Amino acid sequence: MGNTARCGRWLTNPPDFVWEKAQKNTPAGMTGGAGSAIARGMTDDPPFSPALLPAGFVDLLTPDARTEARGVATLMDVFASHGYDSVRPPLMEFEETYLAGAGVALAEQCFRVMDPDTRRMMVLRPDITPQIARMAATRVGGLPRPLRVSYAGTCVVVAPVAAEESSRQIMQTGIELIGPDSPEADAEVMSIGAEALMRLGVKDVSFDLTMPPFIPALLEEAGVPAAHRPALMRALDRKDAAAVAQHGGALAATLIALLDATGAAEHTVAQLAELTLPPKARIILDRLIDTVAALREICPSLRMTVDPVEFRGWKYHTGVCVTLFAVGRSEELGRGGRYICNDNEPACGLTLRPDVLFRMIPPTPARVRVYLAANADRHEAASLREQGYATVRGFASGPQAEAEARHLGCGILLTGTQRVDLA
Repeated sequence: MGNTARCGRWLTNPPDFVWEKAQKNTPAGMTGGAGSAIARGMTDDPPFSPALLPAGFVDLLTPDARTEARGVATLMDVFASHGYDSVRPPLMEFEETYLAGAGVALAEQCFRVMDPDTRRMMVLRPDITPQIARMAATRVGGLPRPLRVSYAGTCVVVAPVAAEESSRQIMQTGIELIGPDSPEADAEVMSIGAEALMRLGVKDVSFDLTMPPFIPALLEEAGVPAAHRPALMRALDRKDAAAVAQHGGALAATLIALLDATGAAEHTVAQLAELTLPPKARIILDRLIDTVAALREICPSLRMTVDPVEFRGWKYHTGVCVTLFAVGRSEELGRGGRYICNDNEPACGLTLRPDVLFRMIPPTPARVRVYLAANADRHEAASLREQGYATVRGFASGPQAEAEARHLGCGILLTGTQRVDLA
């Protein structure tokens, strides 16, 4: 880029000091975060401020908004390079439409509003995947399979999706592979997610694989009485071997062996393969093992863990599932897995959380800004934009132009065809 080297001090978000002032000028409790007046449960109405937002909703300013926009574009570009075509479902749907199929598990996370036109209830989507499942059965039901689609959009949830988060407006970016039901299809989706994170610069990512249907199927097939299952599943959820031994009966040894087989995939897969299980449970667990092998073939160096007894938190998934974490961080980077579309067609997807991902990478640098004095040559200005600069048209000339350029965070002043370095 033109004179980038000569304007080094402007390369790290040159105009962002203006936005930093905006952040600092936001009154305490007006950001919509967990510490807002509403979140604190105040009973007296505080003086109204136009900056007040509901708890869990925030204004995203530069440089965060710029980082998100460019990051989402990067993710969508990776998806497109693998043949995933973008779709854009609506933010709102009729309640009975969204809550059919996979969406029924998300009813408690839906904001509802009455449509004044039809007088029917509508919901704000808390998750995009159920919309893809609907589209696969309706609008794109006749397209050739396998069908590969990608998406990026905002979702709204009644409660934050994790205890350590406060946001109720979340961004989702993801892919769905509809039609094939195989370990290779599962591995394709997960490997593309790994590539997307690598392209963003997110490092030390762990793919944690599980099979939510496995434990319920095992308990059912082994004949564990229904009255004993809740306590046993709570013990498995807590990874409490003593409680598992207490409630597991004849199955206790197998369940404890499954607990011991939790960890790095290269060690756990062999242990899982040697376990003696009822036939249906064996088939389900072998699918998890085969998916690990297929993913390892595509991504030999990918860090993978396996937890065969994990089942909590998977609302509508029916097969192999994965959660993405970064080593040393507690928040999820994304999650996905196998599910059934509204017409009983198999599908596998992965949803990434850009709002979490972009907190882990450096802010996207702003373009070097060029102040165009009143007499700036328009052809030279166009050339600068083609080189990647951002031009800011001014209405001053002479000494006033330079003062205004500095005030607006510009690193270069263009007067006529002459560039003046303001660094």
